[in-house]
Amino acid sequence: MIHVIAIITTRPGLRDAVLQVARGNLAAVRAEDGCVEYNLAVDAEGMGSFQTRLGADTFLFVEKWRDAQALKAHAAAPHMAAYAAKVKDMIASRVIHVLSPAAS
Repeated sequence: MIHVIAIITTRPGLRDAVLQVARGNLAAVRAEDGCVEYNLAVDAEGMGSFQTRLGADTFLFVEKWRDAQALKAHAAAPHMAAYAAKVKDMIASRVIHVLSPAAS
């Protein structure tokens, strides 16, 4: 299993526009061979002082893939290239963490 946390920060005020494009891509990604989970997440409200907020211009992709090959195929998929082209001018930064489960 491969876990991915992708932290996307948009240019100021553009998070909702990028989320709209990302939501339009969810079905295609979830249909990919090897996709176990692919979701979007933003700050939860009302969690109190223990929460470290992402902020108004940041969201996450929370992903799980069967294996590295499935993730690599996802990264090369035509619908991902189309998504990237649509949002490239709206993104300020992105950080992608690719993780393996820790031994229990």
